[in-house]
Amino acid sequence: MTAKTAPARIRVMIVDDHPLVRSAVRQALGVPGLEVVGEAASAEEALDLAPQLRPDVLLLDIELPGMDGVSLVRELAPRLPDTRIVMLTASREDRHVLEAMRFGAVGYLTKDLSVEGLARAVRAAWEGELAMSHRTAARLVQRLVETSRPGAGLASPADPALATLSARETEVLARLAEGLTDHEIAEALTLSPRTVEMHVGSILHKVGARNRAEAARRYRVRG
Repeated sequence: MTAKTAPARIRVMIVDDHPLVRSAVRQALGVPGLEVVGEAASAEEALDLAPQLRPDVLLLDIELPGMDGVSLVRELAPRLPDTRIVMLTASREDRHVLEAMRFGAVGYLTKDLSVEGLARAVRAAWEGELAMSHRTAARLVQRLVETSRPGAGLASPADPALATLSARETEVLARLAEGLTDHEIAEALTLSPRTVEMHVGSILHKVGARNRAEAARRYRVRG
């Protein structure tokens, strides 16, 4: 995206399942030139509300009920070509940064950001700048350099279908391959069994596996 002339007010939507976090972010953005126009507590709510509101900037957490934030970026980015999607999360994992940016995010912020820093980052994202800390940007560049080398990659599987999985789906599949049940996976990843079940269904669909055992086998023999 190219830089745009900022409107009188930059319209922001917040997606986070914690009410206290949404409240804190809303307060932080209560400054001249910024306006919070909507909130969602789950991926399902975001998928319904964001296309209606079409915010200028969408702040999105990684950990969400029903679908992880990276998968949500992949779903929303094509539908909202004029919206700047910025991750706002507690996760510092490089794979989350890489996948979010690959699927259409224009920034990656962590929740220890200052109030002033958040407002600056929202404005920067709207203006077409990379909204992330210098440290995160340096790590991102380093990982991109590493994964561009022959034979390297972000844990890129030999099975192309596995490369379509989100970070969370890959975590679920890895534990399926270890022989864990849905309940055990839910405990290990701090998810509900229903959410795990949804991820498993998505995994089977994406990789074209007939059942869990086949999906797990394909994960074990990748690359």
